[in-house]
This record gives sequence, C-alpha cells and structure tokens, in this order.
Amino acid sequence: MNTQAVPLQPQRTSSVDIADWQPENEKFWKETGSRIASRNLWISIPSLLCGFAVWLMWGIITVQMSNAGFPFKADELFTIAAISGLSGATLRIPASFFIRLCGGRNTVWLTTALLMIPAIGTGIALQDKSTPLWVFQLMALLSGIGGGNFACSMSNISTFYPKRLQGTALGLNAGLGNFGVTTSQLLIPAVMTLGLFGAIGGDAIPLVKDSATLIGKIAAGTPTFVQNAGFVWLLLLVPLAVVGWFGMNNLLTVSPNMGSTGAALGRILMLYGLALVVAALGLYLYLPAPVGSGVLSGNGMWLVLPLVMAGTLFAMKAVATGEMKTNLNKQFAIFGNKHTWSMTVLYVVTFGSFIGFSMALPLSITVIFGNTHVFDSAANVWVHAKNPNAPSALMFAWIGPFVGALIRPVGGWVADKIGGSIVTQAISVVLVVASAATGYVMSLAYSSATPEQYFFVFMALFVVLFAASGIGNGSTFRTVGFVFDQDLRGPVLGWSSAVAGYGSFIAPVVIGGQIKAGTPEYAMYGFAVFYALCVLINWWFYLRKNAYIKNP
Repeated sequence: MNTQAVPLQPQRTSSVDIADWQPENEKFWKETGSRIASRNLWISIPSLLCGFAVWLMWGIITVQMSNAGFPFKADELFTIAAISGLSGATLRIPASFFIRLCGGRNTVWLTTALLMIPAIGTGIALQDKSTPLWVFQLMALLSGIGGGNFACSMSNISTFYPKRLQGTALGLNAGLGNFGVTTSQLLIPAVMTLGLFGAIGGDAIPLVKDSATLIGKIAAGTPTFVQNAGFVWLLLLVPLAVVGWFGMNNLLTVSPNMGSTGAALGRILMLYGLALVVAALGLYLYLPAPVGSGVLSGNGMWLVLPLVMAGTLFAMKAVATGEMKTNLNKQFAIFGNKHTWSMTVLYVVTFGSFIGFSMALPLSITVIFGNTHVFDSAANVWVHAKNPNAPSALMFAWIGPFVGALIRPVGGWVADKIGGSIVTQAISVVLVVASAATGYVMSLAYSSATPEQYFFVFMALFVVLFAASGIGNGSTFRTVGFVFDQDLRGPVLGWSSAVAGYGSFIAPVVIGGQIKAGTPEYAMYGFAVFYALCVLINWWFYLRKNAYIKNP
C-alpha cells in the first residue's frame, strides 16, 4: 500500500516553474490546481487571439489594399493571404513540440512577443503604395508566427486540465482565441479611418474605390490610414508580453529537461527559423516568377504541402542533439499511432474549414458579388464589370468567423456530455450539404448580371459552414483528450492543428483559382466530397459497432 502523502500545493523551483502537477487528483485540483490553470488559461486566450488576428489580417488587408489602389491583381492578393496561411500551418509543426522542449510560459511569452515583428513591418509597408509585392509576401510569411502559436497554446493548456475538462478548457482557449479572426475583420476597417499614431503612423492614402466599416460605407476619395492594420496590434501585444512573462507557469512534470530560460527561448527561435526557411523554399517552388520559380505552380500545390511538412520534420531532426533529440524522438512516436492520422484528417474537416473559409471569404465576396457577370456571345467571353449594388466584404465577412468562434466552446461542452465523435459525425454531415449548396449559389451569382440577389443566401450558407466547423473544433479536441494520454495529447493536438492549418493556404488558392477559371462552385463541390469521406472515417474509427475506440 502506498502511504506517501499527495502534495496539495504545487511544488516550485522558481517563481514560474511548478515541479509537481496532478490535475487528475481531485483534492489537488479543487484546492490549488484550478486556480493556477485558470490564470494560465486567461492569459493564453488573449495571446492566442492576437496570434490569430496577425496571422489572418491579410484577408481584410488585401481587400483594403485593392480599395486603396495598390497596383496588384486579384490573384496576387489571394497569393498574399495564401502565403501567410502556408507559413502559419508550417510553423505549427515545430510549435506542437515546444511545450515539452521549452516550457509553457517560455513558449507563450516569446511566440506572442514575436508577433510585433510582422505587425510593425506590415504597418511600414502599407504606408506607401509603391511598396513592391515581395515585401508584402515577406510580411505575410512572418505573420505565420501567429498561426504557429495555436499549436503550442493548445498543447500548453491541455497539460493544465484534467481529462474531464479537456473539451471545455480547450474549447474556451481555441474558441475565444479564434475571435482574433473576427477582431481583425472588425478592428482593421475601423482603425483605418483614424490617424491613431500621428506622425509615426505616416500619411493617409485616399481610397480609389468605395470601402466600408461595420456601420456603413466609406466613399472613394476618403483619406485612409491603411497602415494602421499593422500598427494597431502593438496596443495589445506589448501589455500581453508583460503579463505573459510575469503571470504564466512552466510545468516541470511536462517539461522536465527544458534547461535555462535562455536556452529554451533559443530553441524556439531556432526551430521557428528552420520552419520559416522550409516554408519559404516551398513557396519559391510554388509561386510564379519573379518571386518564385513556379516549378510546382497550379496543381503542384498538392506536392508542395507534403514536401514542406516532411522538410520541416527532417530539419528539426537534423539539428536536434542531446536531450532535445531524445525529447523529439519520444514525441515523434505519435506518427506510429493510427489515431494520430485519423484525428488529423478529422481536424482538417473542422479547423481546416474554419480557418480556410476565414481567409478566403472576404476576397470571394469582393470578386463574386463586387462585379456584374454578363456573357458576351459575340466574343464568347464573360465580361465582369463593377457592380454598383455590390455588398461590402468589410461589412459582412466577419459574421461567419464570429459565429464559428462563438459556438466553439459549446461544441466542446456538448462533446464532454455526449461524446466527441457523435458531435463530429453530425457536423460533418451538415458540412457536406452546406458546402454543396454554397457551391450551387456561387455558380448562380458568378453567372448573373445582378449577383447581389444571391448574396444573403450565400452568407446564410457560409454562416452554417462556420457554425458547423466551430462546433466540430470543440468535439475533435474532446476526442483527442479521450483517445490519447497526457504525454501524447499535446503533440497530437499540435500536429493535427498544423496539418489543418494548411486549410488557410488551400482554400484561398483553390477558391481563387476556380474563380479565375470561372467555376467557383467546383471548389465547394470538392470540399463536399472530402467531408463525405470524413463521415466514413469518423464512423469507422470511433462509432461503428467494433470501432477501434468507441467514443462513446
């Protein structure tokens, strides 16, 4: 019989490092654990919100760049958004291993502080319409830091909470963190109307097209501070860096060999740097000249993505030595578990859809509904002209991500009650139907002289897509918590979110490419087929009579 007393207070080796952590011990949890976990959670949430906002700000910035007369084509603007998507997803791969290697507090603090680099750089680049395209592409690449932060944030919070609260805690962190998408879509248009930063912020740029905020249109010719889209995030990032440094904790039961703070921070910078280089190389193969080689342009995207993922993992293994190599090898064990791959696919359904549609929706509204579409039978071509009755993307694009983020904690809570896989199955069926219906409406709008008549049906269907993917985000987190133990849970969450993050690259590229080809509906029909396959995967692994793990 074990008579050793269970410590009720977390043992510390410093003001931020906790040596003993027992979230499954009910007495420990009630007396001290829940308080410490809650503090870390409520610092993590706004930090993650800023990560999402900086990562996905290009969906709105590119719309306003078009309105302000920056000399870039629609497909080039789609490319900027896609670059930040690929970068953010790639950075999630090393970020999924940061907590064990570097500690939770060290990781969240540094990855939040690093967001100041693309925020400042983007603000400076937007001060001048003659800034070359490659500068915006570089800033989009660095904005991927915010996308990478999701993996380490979720891994970190998962270590603080007991299994029975995984769905709720992770749903809160991810759901409220996801409000960064809505925050950027609402805040950026609003702050562009104000000279918030005086002489430091630069001169206003007059609009060449009508724009809008949530409360109404802004006429062409209005002086606009487009650069505030980058600078505004400093108002949140600076205080968050201070709070994160002094308020968060490293759990030594999770990160026993992280070493000194300096060494841990150095590891983060090295691994993020490697991932950025690999992402940049992948983009060089994909993007056309003069920025890239274009060797794998077009459908080569489907080869670029696995190359980037494999290249990032290889680079991490190549530089790892000593204890870092041992820890990585332990965590790489997740790749031999079939449930890692099933949950990765299912997380692409939920988070991949949410993040991809968030990135692609603003420009899709602008291109599909911002123009009239008339077929010239004499020339045998479609003629697209400015639509005087066009709805503004800046007034409506925020609604879908807002609903998806708002409902995400509900998905986690419901999944805690009835089982994650049941909820995932239901929302996957909804996604099949809604995506097919959305494709049909897009085809009608893109072949109409009055596309605005289809806009509210289009938006309603997208709200359904966002709501379903938001609920599914919470349910897949619950399933991961149910299937994997604490040692594997964090890396699996990180890895699956990394792969799902590529939705932010795939959706703008696929939808943008199909719009250019004149068949935007094909993109949504393709997504519907994928969702249908995932209905079968979820049933086979977790719901059929002889499922590998019945959930429930």
